[in-house]
Amino acid sequence: MLISAGNRRIHFDLLGPEDAPVVCLAHSLSSDSGIWAEQVPPLLAAGWRVLRIDMRGHGGSDPVDGPYTMEELAADVVLALDFLGIEQMHFVGLSIGGMIGQQLALDHANRLHSLMLTGTSPKAVPGPPEMWPQRFAAIRAAGSVEPIADATMTRWFTEAFRPRRENRWQQVWNMVANTTPEGYIGGAEAIIGFDVLDRLPVVRMPVLVVCGDEDTGTPPEGNRRIAEMIPGARYQEIANARHIPMAEHPEVFSRIMLDWLEGRG
Repeated sequence: MLISAGNRRIHFDLLGPEDAPVVCLAHSLSSDSGIWAEQVPPLLAAGWRVLRIDMRGHGGSDPVDGPYTMEELAADVVLALDFLGIEQMHFVGLSIGGMIGQQLALDHANRLHSLMLTGTSPKAVPGPPEMWPQRFAAIRAAGSVEPIADATMTRWFTEAFRPRRENRWQQVWNMVANTTPEGYIGGAEAIIGFDVLDRLPVVRMPVLVVCGDEDTGTPPEGNRRIAEMIPGARYQEIANARHIPMAEHPEVFSRIMLDWLEGRG
């Protein structure tokens, strides 16, 4: 389904009973709503209404000229909520989706019941100075995100994942490769400009932070730092996982998520 927003369209899907509590799932940079495929069935079975929104230039959402800011990406979520008549939701965000979640908690706290953050950071992700410029140069030269897809998959999954679930590995690789250059670069520029670390102590809602123990893109220490900064927040680690535990260890991740959401509807 599509929302018209000025000269662009935002793609979303909304599943489940109209009177059920809403949980919104937000994906990472260079994936799309399909990254949550394993979580939708258990959420629906547990009585939730599931909203997934594709970020600008990802999945079915149109790109717009960048750079983007995290405030703009959070505003896109609020725009979708307003369009759908959803007053409040529980939010589960992965990577840049978790950054959007932090921005929502700071600027639109009245729209959130709770926040679950996965493999994210309170500020621009760590890495050498040349990391982003090299990626941008490869993408612009090819007119495609495909040149960085293999390296992305190495950061996202352990070596054990591909032989165990080859089809799912290929699906995720295709998500990465098919992300629009504008969407990737614009989203990355939002990450580069992101820093809410000092603001996090004002967040007043239930917060759970989850991270794979082998996540090199958004390492555990940054995720733990978020939990330390937000009063009452909890931190939980998933063993033998990198950046995308919801696909690599779906049963483990879904149980953590459902246990977190239980009683919050």
